[in-house]
Amino acid sequence: MKRLFLVLLCVFIVSAIHAQPAVNTFFKEADTFFAENITNKLVDYRGIQKEPAELNQLVRTIARMSIDKMNPDQEKAFYINSYNLLTIHSIIENGIPDSPLDVEGFFDKQKHTVDGGRVTLDKLEKEMLFPAFPDARVHFVLVCAAKGCPPIRPYAYVPENLDEQIHKATINTLNYDYFIRHKPEQGKVLISEIFKWYKSDFLAKAESVVAYINQYRNKKLDDDVEVDFYSYDWSLNIME
Repeated sequence: MKRLFLVLLCVFIVSAIHAQPAVNTFFKEADTFFAENITNKLVDYRGIQKEPAELNQLVRTIARMSIDKMNPDQEKAFYINSYNLLTIHSIIENGIPDSPLDVEGFFDKQKHTVDGGRVTLDKLEKEMLFPAFPDARVHFVLVCAAKGCPPIRPYAYVPENLDEQIHKATINTLNYDYFIRHKPEQGKVLISEIFKWYKSDFLAKAESVVAYINQYRNKKLDDDVEVDFYSYDWSLNIME
């Protein structure tokens, strides 16, 4: 009995040792992919379409990877990268449309395999990532293939620097003139509809949307500034 216990213990330790490099390899390969295929906040969909092997391998890894063997930072980073990679893959699989909205059910019907289960992008975001990690800043690192999204970054989110990466992405996005359109001469600010769709997430961290934004702004907005929303740009974030 003691010998059996020791054998099982050794098997468990060896399995854990071999599982960790697989997770690290995923982040390294994702980082290389993003660096090679993203320039100036745009994605080289046509280039990926011509040579899809790297992305297809990452998609297969996402399907097989088990979150049971991950620590919280690994799991959170895995979900973020998986969302962005599967979004790009879905654009390629659907023939590179002019907008993700041109594809019926792009977010809520088309399914992808994540951690062995079949899920939509909406489920990955709203039922897997956010409930496990209710961090409003996540809305600035998930990129839905549209120009109105927060800018996609030319790197993967990695466990060892995850909070710093998300923090920097949030700061960069909320100081980006295209995303937060401050018009002081008019006494108003136009903000992304993301703040309307996920308002409750931001109000969980601040007394108002403006207060939330000001946590990350270099030039603060007036507390009483008039707030309105500009129309979301759903055109594809494609490199021309």
